[in-house]
Amino acid sequence: MRVRPERRADIDSIRVLNEAAFESHEEADLVDALRASAHGFVSLVASEGGTVVGQITFSRVSLDGDHELGLLGLGPMSVLPSRQREGIGTRLMHAGLEHCALIGCPAVVVVGHADYYPRFGFVPASRFGLRCQFDVPDEVFMAREIAAGGLAGHVGTICYHPAFGAG
Repeated sequence: MRVRPERRADIDSIRVLNEAAFESHEEADLVDALRASAHGFVSLVASEGGTVVGQITFSRVSLDGDHELGLLGLGPMSVLPSRQREGIGTRLMHAGLEHCALIGCPAVVVVGHADYYPRFGFVPASRFGLRCQFDVPDEVFMAREIAAGGLAGHVGTICYHPAFGAG
């Protein structure tokens, strides 16, 4: 299995993957919308034998309207249902966070499972003085500094790309 940036030829497979993993078209639509219009869009795929078996998305988020910090929001991330629990998501996470470091991203935020993301260094974003634009429980809105001190002195509300909806 290889993790690499998505290619144009992967787009249809990524859509099918997200529809299967989430059992709806909403996340697939979201990835398509982010690809089309989000500044700082990052999409990595896990491929095996020419088949896309997993995908992770990052897109630029702002802190109280400041887009210059270079913060990224993680999500969605998906793995083919028949391939879940094989470590594909873990490989995507590690490769995605490494990619974020390579492009100079100071920190990543995620709205996700409180039992999953801490294993990758995510902690409640409130520890950094960050809030989410969406009304979500504190334990599911998490942040991870990529660069040491990447969130130092930055507090406020994180806002996602409009494709994520009004919350």
